[in-house]
Amino acid sequence: MSQSGSVVEEPDADDAGDADDVVDAADEMLVGRARAGDKAAFATLVLRHRDQARRLAKRVLNDPELARDASQEAIVVALVSLERLANPASFGPWLCGIALNVARRWLQEVGRLGRLPETDVPDRGPGPADLAETSLLAHRVRRAIGDLAPGQRDAVLLYYLQGLSHREVAAELHISPGAVKARLHQARAALAPRLTPLVQEDSVSHTPARQAPTQPRWVDVSVAGIRRPGGEDAGLKVHIVILRENDGTRELPIGVLANAALALTMIVESVEMPRPMTHQFTANLLGAAGALVTEVRINELAGGSFYASVLLDGPAGQGEIDARPSDALCLACITGAPIRVDERILADPAATGSNEWRDYPTTESDLAEEIRRASGAR
Repeated sequence: MSQSGSVVEEPDADDAGDADDVVDAADEMLVGRARAGDKAAFATLVLRHRDQARRLAKRVLNDPELARDASQEAIVVALVSLERLANPASFGPWLCGIALNVARRWLQEVGRLGRLPETDVPDRGPGPADLAETSLLAHRVRRAIGDLAPGQRDAVLLYYLQGLSHREVAAELHISPGAVKARLHQARAALAPRLTPLVQEDSVSHTPARQAPTQPRWVDVSVAGIRRPGGEDAGLKVHIVILRENDGTRELPIGVLANAALALTMIVESVEMPRPMTHQFTANLLGAAGALVTEVRINELAGGSFYASVLLDGPAGQGEIDARPSDALCLACITGAPIRVDERILADPAATGSNEWRDYPTTESDLAEEIRRASGAR
């Protein structure tokens, strides 16, 4: 066990010495043996590449103990995903890629670490208690993922931990990209009730006592549905996107233009188009630039209009940009970023009082079917 409390041990040199014939074997051959259950072969693979994986994780986390835990996490993912490695000769780069993605995800989704201090700043890294807490959070997240349905669990491991694209995950699982998005959407909905309390508990326990009571309290929500009003000119009318509290029953209806509602429908209903649509293109651009959407906030209601912001983490650091709620929600649903609403908006009758949308006849499933028929999409 590492000092930070990780329960996953890397193999020692003695583990690889059980079979002398594996020491000089090529990675491709070792992967084949490991798939057949040869523990010594897998241990040799890990011993060859773990140091590089750890060094890459350290560049992201700026802490050797966290980097060790991240590399251990990567080893576990590699072990359970070994059958899906398309090119056995590339085990080393594959393991390093997993370690990098684990480290990046820890910064964004698991811990409260944010950006750790640079390595040349002395005595400012997280202490033993912080390291133990982060490891415990990671363990609880892994356990929650392990309880998912097998198809959802495989999609989560490949997309979030290994960093594969929707199409790459689809190829690995022999399903369509649309089915991958559907599984990820279902997995996020299943994980939200279990993981949201961990994040909220961690955030509350570390809130400085001097924090002003007027600071927003963010409530985690999910897109619960999309509605279109009736009538011959329904396609020209304002549609409603319903956000629902993850750990409760409160709902927030937000009016959006028809084209924005259709764009969001295609995402949440996994309507696969022949070419990337605008929001997918935006997400791809952010990814190509090394920027990640870490959070979407519905942060203001003024003059009858909602306002939103998108939080980013990229090479230049962390930032926040203003956005229309519809655009921000599309990005959140594509990237899996959490959606949060200011508690004061959910408590405002002006925001939540209207119930007309409950009688709207057309749902997101109906809209998706219309889009598929009109465009020939899947």
